[in-house]
Amino acid sequence: MATLKDVAARKPVLATIRLIVPAGAARPAPPVGPALGFYRLNLMAFCKDFNARTQKYKAETPMQVTLTAYKDSTFEFVVKSPSVSWFLKKAAGIETASGRPGHSNVSSLTLRHVYEIAKLKQADPFCKHMSLEALCKSIIGTANSMGIEIVKDL
Repeated sequence: MATLKDVAARKPVLATIRLIVPAGAARPAPPVGPALGFYRLNLMAFCKDFNARTQKYKAETPMQVTLTAYKDSTFEFVVKSPSVSWFLKKAAGIETASGRPGHSNVSSLTLRHVYEIAKLKQADPFCKHMSLEALCKSIIGTANSMGIEIVKDL
């Protein structure tokens, strides 16, 4: 439970902004510019910090960003890894998922692919508490809903 001193020290939150920005390619142009400019946040500070944090990823990898804007025009942000569906599409080598999942499979992946994706997603701040088994089950469910078949071996 938070103490009175902790509550008094908190900054008042203005907004929480969720964006998907390509790794290493944050610019003050859309989608970043209008989203942050509306709250009068420093665009260049965000772009430089984001690009520095995501330079280890391949260019054009879509990174999920949750930005918390405070009333004193400061901000904090958390960078998450790409979505599970993006990882599955890349691993399967497909552009789009099946239009009729369950009826037609567009590709197949092995459990090894699922395990590797789960290890990458476990580094996310909001997935750290989940076991590797639970993440694998979630990824298999996502793959089934996309029309990607999961097999033991190819």
